[in-house]
Amino acid sequence: MTGDAGASRLDAALEGAAVVVCCGSGGVGKTTTAAVIGLEAARAGRRAVVVTIDPARRLADALGLSGGLASSPQRIELPDAPGELWAMMLDTAAAFDGIVRANAADETQAERILTNRFYRNITGALSGTQEYMAAETLHQLHHDDRFDVVVVDTPPSRNALDFIEAPSVLARFLDHRLFKLLMLPARRGMKVVNAATQPVLRAIGRVVGSDVLADAVAFFQAFAGMEGGFRDRAEQVIRLLRSEATRYVIVASPHRDTVAEAVWFVGKLAEQGITRLCGVANRVHPRFGDVTAAEAAARADASDGDLAALWRNLAELQALAEAADAELAPFAELLGDAPLATVPLLAGDVHDLSGLDEVRRHLFGRA
Repeated sequence: MTGDAGASRLDAALEGAAVVVCCGSGGVGKTTTAAVIGLEAARAGRRAVVVTIDPARRLADALGLSGGLASSPQRIELPDAPGELWAMMLDTAAAFDGIVRANAADETQAERILTNRFYRNITGALSGTQEYMAAETLHQLHHDDRFDVVVVDTPPSRNALDFIEAPSVLARFLDHRLFKLLMLPARRGMKVVNAATQPVLRAIGRVVGSDVLADAVAFFQAFAGMEGGFRDRAEQVIRLLRSEATRYVIVASPHRDTVAEAVWFVGKLAEQGITRLCGVANRVHPRFGDVTAAEAAARADASDGDLAALWRNLAELQALAEAADAELAPFAELLGDAPLATVPLLAGDVHDLSGLDEVRRHLFGRA
């Protein structure tokens, strides 16, 4: 369902949501959609925070923030809104430091980890770190009393799936025998130099280098006792992402590749049992009246002069709209009863709050 009916149903589907995750391929307007959802929540009297995982400046640009976004929530001034709109950009290293301090037994343990060379390297290079820290940031914002709803602007679809799966990956790693092996020195009270003389660790050291191994073992020694907190938090995030409080908004545009990506992503969510979905079709060619392209063309053939030219022009415009509907059909069919709202092709890019308000009127059917 598209158009005004889709907009009204999107409004109903997102009502009361505590978390809204916006997903889609690159360039479909996903960031703008996330900002608009946050703006709509603020206009409705809620306190919304929009957090972007994507390091690009698109969210700051959409909000008209020339200075960019900070790594902590900053409030966006909305003079006429009864609610509040906040925004931030994920800082992976800062988020990782924060979770270490939150789970450390004391400041001494935290500093041992934060100053460890192995730790400093993995915060920026380890696969999945950004995605897990995004999930951790979501959890923190969800439990922040300043906010009623958290809107997450994810990277393009396949990276967004990494974000959704990251807590499960971490939980599995903490139960993996490799992690338990690396924790053995800490559990047995062994010093780093002695740990490196153990047969298995010595073999690893020959591959990665003894200095790297020493830093790694020192890190896991400092980490001792914290894994339970990390595991508990990962399980909490997993439950949140699959809870009734969370909604997923899949954004596409009327192009075959973006629709295929949206269809693929909806299927992946279904595999995880996630079905609380909404759809947004962005940059759709508008329709002008109920006449079809074929009917307009027939009337052009039956007319003369300027009237015929007008009918031919309408036929071309309606043909574009019908082609867009045809491209979007697989996405709409897969969504089934879930709402699919449309935003027409606008005259220019959205780069300020007035532009967001224009999109909001289309997306939610507001006057």
